[in-house]
Amino acid sequence: MQLKYKIAGGDFTNAGNASSEVKKVLKKLNVDPVVIKRVVVALYEAEVNIVAHAWAGIMRVDIDSERILMELEDNGPGIPDIELAMKEGYSTAGPRVREMGFGAGMGLPNMKRNTDMFKLSSVLGSGTRVEMMNYLKAYDRTE
Repeated sequence: MQLKYKIAGGDFTNAGNASSEVKKVLKKLNVDPVVIKRVVVALYEAEVNIVAHAWAGIMRVDIDSERILMELEDNGPGIPDIELAMKEGYSTAGPRVREMGFGAGMGLPNMKRNTDMFKLSSVLGSGTRVEMMNYLKAYDRTE
């Protein structure tokens, strides 16, 4: 099953709608609640990053019998230093975004923490691409 959502940059009113729709689909498919939570946290963080930092973006979710593949691409300024951006607490969010309660610098670390595969690439002046994957079978990540 393939899902696709357009995400508008700056549209905080609808931020999180796409990840909420994915959550509804996963519940209907009887996906393990632990997996759903991890997927939705990662997607929400990625979706809000597009809203906060880019002009527009696309979320694609591909669900099969073994895994959920998530790809988010945006048209935006890009990330100048990915290593720095991955550090908890680091944020380039402006005052307006922070006043709304976003921009704490936890988005990228939360995406990585809640996925089984995380890949981030960015081109300055062009945009950012996030690829994430979760297996449908929940497991204890401490093992």
